[in-house]
Amino acid sequence: MDFKRRQPMGVELVKRNIVTEEDIERALQYQREHPNMKIGDILYELKAANPRTLIEAIGDILGEKGILLDSQTIKVRLTDYMSLDVAKANKAVPFEVDNNKIKVCFANTTNKARMETVRLLLLNKGLVMEKYITFAKDIDNYLQSLGGEVYDDVKKTSGDATVTELVDSIIKTGIKRRASDIHIEPLENEIRVRYRIDGELFTALKIDKEKQAQLIGRLKAISNMHQEKQESQDGRITLYEDYNIRVSSQPNINGEKFVLRLLKKDTDIRNIFELGYPGDEDSVRKSFNKRNSITVIAAPTGEGKTTTLYSIIDYLNRPEINITTIEDPVEIRIDGLNQIEIGAKSTFSGSLRTVLRQDPDIILVGEIRDLETAEIAIQAGQTGHYVLSTIHTIDSIEVINRLRKMEVSNYDIASILATTVSQRLVRRLCPECKRERPLTDSEKQIMTKILNKYGENIDLSNVKTYDPVGCKHCDNTGYYERIGIFEILDFTEEIKELIVQGASTLEIRQKAVELGYRPLIVDGINKVISGITTLDELNKKLLFY
Repeated sequence: MDFKRRQPMGVELVKRNIVTEEDIERALQYQREHPNMKIGDILYELKAANPRTLIEAIGDILGEKGILLDSQTIKVRLTDYMSLDVAKANKAVPFEVDNNKIKVCFANTTNKARMETVRLLLLNKGLVMEKYITFAKDIDNYLQSLGGEVYDDVKKTSGDATVTELVDSIIKTGIKRRASDIHIEPLENEIRVRYRIDGELFTALKIDKEKQAQLIGRLKAISNMHQEKQESQDGRITLYEDYNIRVSSQPNINGEKFVLRLLKKDTDIRNIFELGYPGDEDSVRKSFNKRNSITVIAAPTGEGKTTTLYSIIDYLNRPEINITTIEDPVEIRIDGLNQIEIGAKSTFSGSLRTVLRQDPDIILVGEIRDLETAEIAIQAGQTGHYVLSTIHTIDSIEVINRLRKMEVSNYDIASILATTVSQRLVRRLCPECKRERPLTDSEKQIMTKILNKYGENIDLSNVKTYDPVGCKHCDNTGYYERIGIFEILDFTEEIKELIVQGASTLEIRQKAVELGYRPLIVDGINKVISGITTLDELNKKLLFY
């Protein structure tokens, strides 16, 4: 909670004989170790007073209604009124409905923007919001408990099922729910199962600790891992017809954690524009249809670099072109390509040397990790090939610094780089349940400031945005699948000249903006204006407010 008051909250509570001065001293000491917590939440954590009396007093001091959130208080199903993501983002829980009035408790009643978001969402449903204040811990615990409420099918299996049936149900539910990863994690007193869906982790199930040994044994058996080894291992599950499941195990203090990566076989390659790539056919041809050069996709891990590379390769793939890929591992098999998988005894650089003797036109190198790979990729580009690769870095301009740190010369960087692309994945609003609303004044200010900075003059006065709501189609999350936000830097003669001169990335960025380069945030805001995603989703990735 965040309290705006004339007197400190602690002083007011002591005056009312709710807590003692000694309690406040203890709370202040605790706050020094936990600076993000407020005094009211700390006193609740320290059990300094009766919880109901404490929250009612806090509410009265703030001029609000205080409510203790518990099983007796909550009389409605949260996801009937808002998505779990909206509740988490705004620290809000609806707990009672009477005719057209809905009671909602917040962890913070001074954050007007959050309350306005929830109020408008509920108003669109024909409900008038009545706000209450409660403890942040109780809201967090309740929302955490709902994290897996959409996974009733796997919960039903977990009761009297054999371990074989339980593991099968966990995997099949992950497949059904479009999970990219399944986390099976031993905790101190239980085993937690979580699914990563559209980039977000959701708790689906908690299993009795006594089943841990059997569960680990079954996972190792179907993954072809050594049963007796208590160390990190990699395996593969091939029991599911349409899926190739990679398995990683890692011992921790409570046992062995498993992560299952679900890879669908024969996945259709998505058109690059379906991924959210801005521009048109002409801009794609300008950026990617080249020879004697390198194109690099830059982003942190898990942001869709490989998917974009596959889309580019699919766009360029023709019978008269010899395309070879070097990957770790090969995630999607594409007919007509020569795909090489890096093994335990091979490297990108070693495989790339061999590939150059195979008369390739286009080479895809999964990742440029070191100077040796970079130098061979540059050599390939300089001898008439077109090379596509990825680098782990934050944006398309920082690729230059990353290569410089690998000790690639400024001359080689300028002579060979054709295009660098950076991207992030944001969740796409569910088309079945998203709700339109006007932009708030705060949202308009944030977006206008950014757009004006980069010369994008868009009138936001009549622009609408959308809120996630939650429905059966999206498992009550309000989002369905993800879309990319992109920035593209084409290396013009002016940019290359700056690189050769050893200019800093700040100077290069300034020149690039003058020449039409627009950073990730601009494409992201355009997708918010188009109703594809939300400002909150964008902020999760780019942290701009």
